[in-house]
Amino acid sequence: MSLIKQLWLAIITVLLLAFGGSLLVAMTSSRAYLEQEIRIKNADNAYALALAMTQLPKDEVTLELLVSAQFDTGHYQEIKLTEFSGDVVIRRNASETAPLVPRWFSSLVAFDVPPGEAVVQDGWRQYGTVTLRSQHDYAYLSLWQGTLRLAGWFTAAGLISLFIAYAIVRRIRVPLRIVVRQANDISQRRFTISPLPRTRELREVSDAMNQLSASVRQMLERESEQIDRLRRQLLHDSVTGAMTRDAFLDRLSFQLAQEDGTSYGSMALVRVTDLASINERHGYPYTNLLLQDLSQRLQAIADAHGSAYVGRLNGSDFSLLLCGDVDQDWALERLDDNLRTLTAQHAPLLHLPAAFTHYEFGDQRADLLSNLDGALSLAESGDGHGIEICSDTSRESLYQSRVEWRGALLNAMDSGIMLGQYPVINNNREVLHFEAPVRLNLNHQWRQASAFLPWISRLRLQDTLDLKVLDEALKIIRRHQQPLGINLSHESATNPNLVLAMQQRLSNYVDAATRLWIEVPESIARTDIQAFRYLCRALRPFGCRVGIEHVGAAFRQLGDLQDLGLSYIKLDATLTRNVSQKPEQQTILRGMATLCHSLAILAIAEGVEDEQDIDILFELGLDGATGPAVTAESGM
Repeated sequence: MSLIKQLWLAIITVLLLAFGGSLLVAMTSSRAYLEQEIRIKNADNAYALALAMTQLPKDEVTLELLVSAQFDTGHYQEIKLTEFSGDVVIRRNASETAPLVPRWFSSLVAFDVPPGEAVVQDGWRQYGTVTLRSQHDYAYLSLWQGTLRLAGWFTAAGLISLFIAYAIVRRIRVPLRIVVRQANDISQRRFTISPLPRTRELREVSDAMNQLSASVRQMLERESEQIDRLRRQLLHDSVTGAMTRDAFLDRLSFQLAQEDGTSYGSMALVRVTDLASINERHGYPYTNLLLQDLSQRLQAIADAHGSAYVGRLNGSDFSLLLCGDVDQDWALERLDDNLRTLTAQHAPLLHLPAAFTHYEFGDQRADLLSNLDGALSLAESGDGHGIEICSDTSRESLYQSRVEWRGALLNAMDSGIMLGQYPVINNNREVLHFEAPVRLNLNHQWRQASAFLPWISRLRLQDTLDLKVLDEALKIIRRHQQPLGINLSHESATNPNLVLAMQQRLSNYVDAATRLWIEVPESIARTDIQAFRYLCRALRPFGCRVGIEHVGAAFRQLGDLQDLGLSYIKLDATLTRNVSQKPEQQTILRGMATLCHSLAILAIAEGVEDEQDIDILFELGLDGATGPAVTAESGM
C-alpha cells in the first residue's frame, strides 16, 4: 500500500473516531438529561395528583374524573390508583400509537425511568398510592432530532476536514512526486536536480540525490572535456584550432554522400599569399597570431551560420564549409568584410584571395576542390583581395522561379512522399532502425533531399515537410512493424506549435510511436538547448526515441544533455572513418562509448565506409553503426 493511501486511511480513521466518539458522547449526555427530566416530571405530577385526590371526597366517580382530566392533558403512558390493600381502583393506559422514531433507535437508547409514586391521604389515614408513568415518544423524538442535527454538523465538519486534509496531502504529494520522479530519473541514469521541498524528511532525501546528481554531472563534464580535448588534438590544427586536412576532407566527403538536409551547402577557400615571406620577415609568433586571427574570423562566420566547419588544408590554405541552406549574399558579405579587415591590419604584406562555390549531394570531392582551386588562382592573379565565385553551368534548376518551386513542392507533398531506408545495425548485426531520408516526386521523377531541401528552407516549408514525413513514417511503422528514424530540421525542433502537432499525431499512433526514432541536428544542442529540452520532454511520454546526429563538438555538452532523456547519439563521420587504421581515434571512441553507456545513451557510428571498421567500432563499445559499408553488408 502506498504512503499516500496509508495517510488517507489514518486521516479517515482519526476523523471517524473523533466525530463518532463526539456523537456518542453527545447522544449519551442528551439521553441522561432526558431521563432525569422525565423522572422529575413523573415525581412532580404524581405528587400533585395525590395532593388533589387527598383534598377531594373519596368516591370513585370523582377520583376517576380527576385521573381522566390529568391523563388527557399530560401525555402519560399510565396512571393508576391503588388502595392501601393493593386493589387497583382506577387505571388509565395509553393506546398504541405509531412510533415517531425508528424502532432500532428507540431500542438502542431505551429510557430506564422509574414511575412517579405518591401517597393519597384520607384524613389521617392512607387511602392509597398514585402511580404515574409519562409517555416517552416525544423524548425519543427530541433525542432523535438532536442526534440527526449533530450527525449533520459532524458530517459537514468531516467533509470540511477531509477537504483541508486533501489540500495538505496534495501539498505533500507534490514534493513527494518530485522526489519519486528524480529517483526514477537516477535509476534510468538521468541525473536530474530537483528543487528542495519544505518537508524536512523529503528535503534530506532530495538534497542527497541532488548532491549525487551534481557529482555525476561534474564527473561527466570532466570526462567529456577530456575526451573533447583529445578529439581536438587529433582532429584540429594545434596552431589555429581549425580542423586538420584529413578531418576536414573526411567531413566534406561525408557531406557530399549524405542524403539529408546537410547534403548541400556552400564552401569557401581562402589562401594566405606569401606566407613564407611574412614568416621570414616577422617570425613564427607573428605569423601564428595572423593565422589564428584568420581561423577565428572564419570560425565566427561558421558559428553564426550554425552547421559549419573550418579546416586548414595546408600551411596557407583555409576552407570554410557551410552546410545546409546558405544565404550567399550574407556569406559573401561576411567573408569579404573579415578578409578585408584582416588584410588592412597587416598591409601591405598580407593578401587573402578567396573562392566561393556551392555543392550538392553527389558532387565529387576532387572536382569540387579542383574548381575551387582554379577560381582561387583567378582571384590570386588579380589584386589578391577579391572573392571569385565558381560558376557551374552543368547544374540545371528544375524550376525557374520561387512561385514555380512553391507550387511544385506543395503539390508533391500533397501527392505523397517517399521515405528511403538505410539500416542501422547493432553488434549482433540486427537492425536497430532504418534511417528514412525523404524524397519528393518533382518533374515526374523521385528526387533526393538535396534537390529540394534548399528551396524548402528558402520558402519556409520545413514544418509542412516534417509533419508529412512524420505521418508517413508512422503509417509505415504500423504497416510493417519496423523501427524508422526520421530527421527533424532545426527550425521544426524549435517550433513549439509543431511540437504540439507532433504530439497530436503520436497520440493517434500510440503503438507505432514506440518504434519511432527522431534525430535532430547537432546545432540545436549547441545553440537552442532549452528548445531541445522542451522537445524531449514533450515526446518522452509517447515512448519514441530522440537522438542527435553528427555529434562532434557537442559531445562536450553531454553533461548538460544527460537529464533530457536522450536515447542515442550518432558520432560524426570524422571520428569513425578509417578507425581501424587510427589507434588515437580508437581511444577517443572508446571513451565516448563508455561515457554514453554510463548515461544509458546509445552511441552509434555514422558514415562507416570500410567493413573492417564495423568490427573495430563494436569492439570499442559502440552500440550501432550506419553508412555505406553497413548498407552493403546488409544487402540493401
